[in-house]
Amino acid sequence: MVRQQKSTIYTVCLMFCDDPDATEDLVQQTLINLWNGFETFRGDSDVRTWVWRVAMNTCITADRKEKKRSETTASLERFGIDSQAEDPRADDRQIGMLYDRIHRLGVFDRAIVLLWLENLPYDEIGSIVGITAKNVSVRLARIRQQLKEMD
Repeated sequence: MVRQQKSTIYTVCLMFCDDPDATEDLVQQTLINLWNGFETFRGDSDVRTWVWRVAMNTCITADRKEKKRSETTASLERFGIDSQAEDPRADDRQIGMLYDRIHRLGVFDRAIVLLWLENLPYDEIGSIVGITAKNVSVRLARIRQQLKEMD
């Protein structure tokens, strides 16, 4: 299963993190979570859908932890303690701008865009994130508009 879903896991983790080392950490954490949750997988959905959900939940959890860490860093900077900021890596300017904009979306919207970029059908996206296919369509239209309006 891991060999079959390797690109899915890596794609999800890469969308949530632009640092190669941190991406590998997310992949490893996802694999741990898959291993720990395999016994509870009931088979109600396709294995691919389950892997997407586990990978996204792992990344969302890591994203929340990083935001808390960033808030702490911001607090330290107010007291004159320096911290390092990383620049996003981008080979191509337009792709870099798109990824930057996607990274500024909320976690839920970022997950929907990620699934859409993987060319998944709306009903499968809805199944993974827990909304209807129609709601996926509406959210994607709003997300596209939001991405266009970003500077």
